[in-house]
Amino acid sequence: MTERASLVRRLASALIDHAAHVLPPLLSSWGEVMKCEIDHIEDDVEAVRWAAGCVIASYLEMGGRKMNQSFGTIVRRPSAFLPLAMSLTALALLGGAYLFALANGQAGLERQQDEGAIAHLWQLLMAGQLPVLIFFAIKWLPRAPRQTLYVLALQVGAAVAAMAPVYLLNL
Repeated sequence: MTERASLVRRLASALIDHAAHVLPPLLSSWGEVMKCEIDHIEDDVEAVRWAAGCVIASYLEMGGRKMNQSFGTIVRRPSAFLPLAMSLTALALLGGAYLFALANGQAGLERQQDEGAIAHLWQLLMAGQLPVLIFFAIKWLPRAPRQTLYVLALQVGAAVAAMAPVYLLNL
């Protein structure tokens, strides 16, 4: 019986060692605490259960830290893609209004006293992306700063492209 208990205890210790090994370097102290804690659990089966839980927690921590954080992966996140889509939609609205004005014999877009539906949609699209941009920056800057700054630069570029016709045509 003692041989079986020592085998189960060795299994628990091996699991704890593995859990400590897969932790990110910043959490190495947590791994040391796990190794000390296993000595205070008297029941061998409970020690294995606890050690298995530590392995699961370590893998969850590792997975959250080592996920693919490339530019392509981050830019496909809804909080990154949505502001780009909103800016491009706002720009497309202006382009469509310009083409519509040309088709109706006008010289182009002109400033009007009463803003039309296109102007209101443009304003909603441009203002509506700000909360999404802020959420994106708060969530991703700590995780992948360089890639997040690239995506933010792309988002700002799309917003400037949507605002440029309004500024240049004095709409």
